[in-house]
Amino acid sequence: MGALQSLPAQQTYIDLAEKTGFSCEQIRVLHKRFKQLSHNEETLRRDDFYEIPDLECNPIRSEIIGAFFDRRNFKQSVDGTVEEISFEEFLVVMSHFRPPPLDMTEEQRENVRREKLRFLFNMHDTDNDGTITLEEYRHVVEELLSRSGALEKETAKSIADAAMLEVASISMGHMEPDEFYEGITFEHFLKVGKQNKHHSIPY
Repeated sequence: MGALQSLPAQQTYIDLAEKTGFSCEQIRVLHKRFKQLSHNEETLRRDDFYEIPDLECNPIRSEIIGAFFDRRNFKQSVDGTVEEISFEEFLVVMSHFRPPPLDMTEEQRENVRREKLRFLFNMHDTDNDGTITLEEYRHVVEELLSRSGALEKETAKSIADAAMLEVASISMGHMEPDEFYEGITFEHFLKVGKQNKHHSIPY
């Protein structure tokens, strides 16, 4: 995607609005924020995100920032990461955080739900291999729980292990004592999402 040389033209706004679901006014505001973060450059780099004060104390700051540079989140069906992103790529990733419109059909709502779960999955599949391993899952849980000071690191690790075991039972069914669970694939992630649809997963 090419970088935008200045404030996007009206037709560009319309094209981006259709692609992301943001209104033209929201795109103007986000473009202004983009230029602030990039220090008026045409692309954003990871270091620019690490300067955001509101992210400084977020326990999954690395995962959030990484999501902006994960090509899987650009809606292009490609893998890998990039070192810098254009405004359009920034906007596409931001669109994953938008709440769904109220006037959607059930099919559209399900598609949005799947897309948001895919984005969440990608955020924690940090090595881009299509599986959230136990180590990746432990890291997320430890960051969320131990950095808050609420729990010791070993306790957070035990919670992560127990949660992964529950995921394995949901996605794989009965497992033999010597059977090894390699990690959560996206299909497993969807099964868990359906189990918790009316409880803890926001859409």
